Amino acid sequence: MEDKEKNTSELLQLVVIQNTNEIITVNQIKLSLDERGFAILLAIATLPICLPIPAPPGFTTIFAIPLFILSIQMMCGMKTPWIPQWLARKAMRKKVLDKLIDRIIPWLRKIEKHMHPRLTYISTHAWERIIGLFSFIFSISIALPVPLVNFLPGWGILIMSLGLLSKDGLTIFAGMIVGTIGVGVALIVVALLWMGVPIPFLHQAD
Repeated sequence: MEDKEKNTSELLQLVVIQNTNEIITVNQIKLSLDERGFAILLAIATLPICLPIPAPPGFTTIFAIPLFILSIQMMCGMKTPWIPQWLARKAMRKKVLDKLIDRIIPWLRKIEKHMHPRLTYISTHAWERIIGLFSFIFSISIALPVPLVNFLPGWGILIMSLGLLSKDGLTIFAGMIVGTIGVGVALIVVALLWMGVPIPFLHQAD
């Protein structure tokens, strides 16, 4: 019962503590946090996207796959997450996950300080469908193999997930706004690339 009082940053640290093997599968992560529903799994899936680190082309496209799977289930009104076996068997080194969590924890704690139950009707199951729709749209932007345009949509999903876990409707709205801005930026960048306009920061990323 004490686990229900833990915030998101503590739950993420708990994933690493509870799994003592050097390799952690997606299924093990899901089992550790299954009772928390979609929100915590969405948060974990966005971790590699939310960190401002250089990444090879296609990196964010790979991590968009679980986001698509989870957001579609939310839109369909499913109450518990389902992960296909091929994805559940995917694994990563515990050290890598630990490093990701350690880097994101300070950012999460800054956000968590300002979160408390507000506009709680937005965190109900009916609203999860709308959150799923926004997550799906943001995931499309994340899947684009264009450097640096995935960051804001990723944070949009992460912030919405934090708000959902804390029953904080205001934070959920904030995530929607951040992600929508990110999608707008991505659309502008894609349009400029399509028109052949050189974009300096993309050349720097290359």
